[in-house]
Amino acid sequence: MSPALRGHAAMLCFSALVAGSFSLGSMSANQIEPTALNAVRFVIAACIIGAAVLATGGMTRAALTAPWRYLVLGGLFATYFVLMFEGLKTAPPVSAAAVFTLTPVLAGIFGWLLLRQRTTPRMALALAIGAVGALWVIFRADVSALLAFEVGRGEVIYFIGCVSHAIYTPMVRKLNRGEPAIVFTFGVLVAGALLLGVYGWSDMRATDWTALPAIVWITIIYVSVFASAATFVLLQFATMRLPSAKVMAYTYLTPSWVIGWEVALGNDVPRALVLGGIVLTFIALAMLLRDDEVARTA
Repeated sequence: MSPALRGHAAMLCFSALVAGSFSLGSMSANQIEPTALNAVRFVIAACIIGAAVLATGGMTRAALTAPWRYLVLGGLFATYFVLMFEGLKTAPPVSAAAVFTLTPVLAGIFGWLLLRQRTTPRMALALAIGAVGALWVIFRADVSALLAFEVGRGEVIYFIGCVSHAIYTPMVRKLNRGEPAIVFTFGVLVAGALLLGVYGWSDMRATDWTALPAIVWITIIYVSVFASAATFVLLQFATMRLPSAKVMAYTYLTPSWVIGWEVALGNDVPRALVLGGIVLTFIALAMLLRDDEVARTA
């Protein structure tokens, strides 16, 4: 399997794992402050990845060079996760997942600004189609709401977090100095845990951890193991093998995965008209993948 195909496989797994955090997050977002939840999830994820690093040779002296890199990346990803859970206090899971699908467009912009990565006409068209599909879902297939730009507060908050996520993607490639994905991920997680520990210390102290409902602990464990530790490695792995816009293109699958989660959990699903936006995101993903094949056979 070529490096590019391995990158695509990693992002396919990434999109499936990330989707669960939307459904579970919306069920627990109003039960605990986002900073407290994410501080714990970063610590747990750092311990998991740290054990894996030790089992595979440990940190190298080169990996500890310029530790400010981890603070930058940890800060970007911590911002994304905190704003995600803040947004999920009011934004429906599928709508929030649709906001997430705007990150490929943003990643393409920042990929050009930071790395001068160019977007082909086919990729630009695919990203535009995906963005239209995302907006259709975000505004719940209501043309009047779209024209009036009536978007929910939760969606706006989460969009700001997605900007941070989109910056993170090209920054990984810019700041990585050849460190293995798992080692680099560990540095980012430790930095994120430290930053959230300082920033969210008051929220952590104010939280009655013994009185939290079970869904909060289920969410913490899920986002720590599957939506943090695993996805961090997958994202780092794919970013080193694919352009930023294509890495984030797999977010187009997230709303579909979220609908599956909502059905499985017995929650409401969007009406049929809204699903038209989901179809557009599939078209966008297919166009991006076809672009890869054309490039390899040219």
